[in-house]
Amino acid sequence: MAPSSQHKPNDPPASGARSASDPLDVEAILSGDRRAFEHLVRKESPRLFRVIVRIIRDDDEAQSIMQETFLQAYQRLDTFRGDAKLTTWIYAIGINQARAALRKKRRTNPMEEADMERLQPSFNKGMYAEPPKEWDPQKMAERSERQRLVREAVDQLPENYRTVVILRDLEELSTAEAADILGISEGATRVRLHRARKALRSILASHFEDRAT
Repeated sequence: MAPSSQHKPNDPPASGARSASDPLDVEAILSGDRRAFEHLVRKESPRLFRVIVRIIRDDDEAQSIMQETFLQAYQRLDTFRGDAKLTTWIYAIGINQARAALRKKRRTNPMEEADMERLQPSFNKGMYAEPPKEWDPQKMAERSERQRLVREAVDQLPENYRTVVILRDLEELSTAEAADILGISEGATRVRLHRARKALRSILASHFEDRAT
């Protein structure tokens, strides 16, 4: 049967179903094989849900968007051109839906695009006024408190910057995969990620400076 609207990210496979760790049969999926598509749903639901919920910040709405994403993907399989991986194409559908939901609700981010400028490193005669520091998401998440601070900092970023951090640093997709999902070039993805990391470093530095005083 087609993807059920009641499917949950952590639902166990049905009896006799393939394990979620099994490789996808893309040819069967594209031919309309419902069982093969259901396997894709089980395999990709956890990660797709994480990506969507980090954008929309609402578990129930993220669940609804994820279900609609798989439904749309199944109905539009004949439009898949193979320019990117099938899963990348599906993620793009989900992210676009999450963004549309944000616009519909007219939510505003605490930080506007213009605010990114003040969080970028300053320059003096073509050189960094202060040596740039690398932002290591793994180290920042070592403790639960720091993990919370990182999550809150990511939430403050404008949508475009938040999404690229989610894809590259949190979900650890490649630059090429993130670029395909976002519909931008790899170069633009790198620039956006670089600026987002600098902004995050500035936001987090203020937290830790406050704690040190």
